[in-house]
Amino acid sequence: MNRKQFLILVIALAVLGVAGLALIWQDISSYRASGAKIGAKLLPGLKIADVAEIRLQDAKQQATLTRREQGWVVQERGGYPASVQEISDLLIKLVEIKVTQSEQVGESLLPRVELAEPGKGEGAGTLVEFKDATGKQVARLIAGKKVLKKDPMNPLPAAKDGVPAGRYVLPPDAKGTVVVVSDPLNSVAANPGRWLSKDFLKVDRIRTLAVGPAGAAPAWKITRAEEWGQWKFAAGGGQLNPGAAVGAVNRLGSLTFDDVSTDLKGEVAGKPVVAMAETFDNLVYRVTLAPTKKGDDYLLSFTVAGDPPKSRAPEKGEKKEEKDRRDKDFAESRKRLLERIAAEKALANWTYVVSKREVEPLLASRSDMTARKGDPRLPPGFR
Repeated sequence: MNRKQFLILVIALAVLGVAGLALIWQDISSYRASGAKIGAKLLPGLKIADVAEIRLQDAKQQATLTRREQGWVVQERGGYPASVQEISDLLIKLVEIKVTQSEQVGESLLPRVELAEPGKGEGAGTLVEFKDATGKQVARLIAGKKVLKKDPMNPLPAAKDGVPAGRYVLPPDAKGTVVVVSDPLNSVAANPGRWLSKDFLKVDRIRTLAVGPAGAAPAWKITRAEEWGQWKFAAGGGQLNPGAAVGAVNRLGSLTFDDVSTDLKGEVAGKPVVAMAETFDNLVYRVTLAPTKKGDDYLLSFTVAGDPPKSRAPEKGEKKEEKDRRDKDFAESRKRLLERIAAEKALANWTYVVSKREVEPLLASRSDMTARKGDPRLPPGFR
């Protein structure tokens, strides 16, 4: 190789080196411009103590969660108490969650990953806005399409296309940046019913239960002499189906609801059914179930009245130390019961949406409550 050829080779290498550095610098500049570094927090400026309102909106509905003196409420449900646990979990997750992937995406492509602004066409995501006590916005994001991950070990049909393992997110001041986080953010939902506190009435220690159409005599009434005693029809008239009796009684002690109704006009589609329960604690619950036009839902309202006993009857042969301990336990139990009654009376101001399946045991007819001949659950003399 002569001198001239050597110089040409050196110059060519220098040109290639400069071009490579330019490309690398271009990539670095593009990454910096995205404003979302992998491993960085999604919402680094969000402070839980500053958040006084959370608004979630998608293409169809909106949920506004507001912090008041008495706690968090759901505005779209007339100020019904919100689930503090659900809100806390969401805030903690969004404060801590980090970016796992970052890409530059044109605005026209955002609908493909469901990150379009709600109300602005197809492919809308779920907008989440955070405001402080003055109404000033402190953070926002749009949660989009969930990222699915193949799991060949999952046998469930729903996992055929993969299980949710992350989610596309449009961070604040995105400037064309779309990020992926390693959590599907299932709680980011704009359904107001999703955020309601699920605390509900619990009717236990039932002594008698009567069910029938509103304004008419009960279709059936069952009773028992002691808390763990056998159920029977209050006025005779056949052998009681023990399974149906236990099912109806247990359901009153474990009722759940799907939503709170704020507009009752036109919802009721039939005559209500009333369940009256008297308990060993001297409480009386009146639960009204009205079928709706949807067919699969009922509107549930209730009242609770009565005053628990202020003292207990001493047991025969009770020693002083036993009496003192039992009196203390009784006082503590009564205090908890009074607190529960106060909470239930507050909940009685609302009307609830429950599924038909949830209350079906309480809708049983007299025939359903009567045991059939040959039923193995009956005593031998009644089969």
